[in-house]
Amino acid sequence: MISQNNKSGLRNPWVWGMLALITVVLSVNATFIWFATKGTRSALVERDYDTGDRKSGEELVKELKEQHKLSWQTEIKKPTSIVMGSPTSYEIGIKDRDGNPVSGKLEVMAYRPSNASKDFTTAFKEVAPGRYQGYINFPLKGYWELHLRVQRGQEVFNVNTDKFMVEEQS
Repeated sequence: MISQNNKSGLRNPWVWGMLALITVVLSVNATFIWFATKGTRSALVERDYDTGDRKSGEELVKELKEQHKLSWQTEIKKPTSIVMGSPTSYEIGIKDRDGNPVSGKLEVMAYRPSNASKDFTTAFKEVAPGRYQGYINFPLKGYWELHLRVQRGQEVFNVNTDKFMVEEQS
């Protein structure tokens, strides 16, 4: 007989299992909601707000047109393996659209998508017209990208590399 005074249902393991499942689901949902409302933003968004590097759509289109108009070509001699904590030599060649070397100032920003606090910028030396050389010492293992910024007079050219893996010292 079913009544309010019958306590045998609370002794059933299926009832306890269902209550435990409901508790776990509600706890996981509450955790997800807490992380979603915690207020953390993307590292790229934070950098844009900190540096004031926000651009309107028209400015972005103008910048892309200027990049396309320059059409500079970059050649990067990458090392075969990159190990965390040891300086790695890079050679970068830059030519304009006519194939002439581009002399100027080259800055290389090492960008780590998963931890923007470890990003850093290194200036490369020009060892020959259009040929730059420098060393990069990656402080953490994992995936990195390089962002190159070349400036010749008033002309500025930006290019990004593909992601690559930095390995741990063995």
